[in-house]
Amino acid sequence: MNNFLENNKLAVVEAAAAAAQTTLTSDTVDMKGFDTLTFATLLGDVSDTSVLTLTIHHSDASASGFAATTATTTFTAGASDADSKLMAVEMTYPTKRYARAVLTRGTADAVVGGIVAIQSNANAAPVTQDATVIASAQAV
Repeated sequence: MNNFLENNKLAVVEAAAAAAQTTLTSDTVDMKGFDTLTFATLLGDVSDTSVLTLTIHHSDASASGFAATTATTTFTAGASDADSKLMAVEMTYPTKRYARAVLTRGTADAVVGGIVAIQSNANAAPVTQDATVIASAQAV
């Protein structure tokens, strides 16, 4: 079967963050057994002129040596066009085993509702969901 929950692993990798102009670095994601990684950032109230940059960093080690990949996206907010919206960045066939999201919030404040990692194209299914997924269901 090609069901989303059987073939994709979800995890909350960064908790919500209050309005600020700081950089958020997510928990590390182990890509063993998956070919694609998407980070989705949930935004709250984003101030006019706030510059948001979401980048995937990767490494051969789980705790050090992280460097930016070419998977990056940037958005400069207007008065309300980023409020309660989403930013996403994706990497396929990673060349390094470990990855994490880095969200830079600059120029003006931005509230973040959290960052979710979606690991997809699993080498084996069904996958086990991360402990941050407290409930899931599937209708057939």
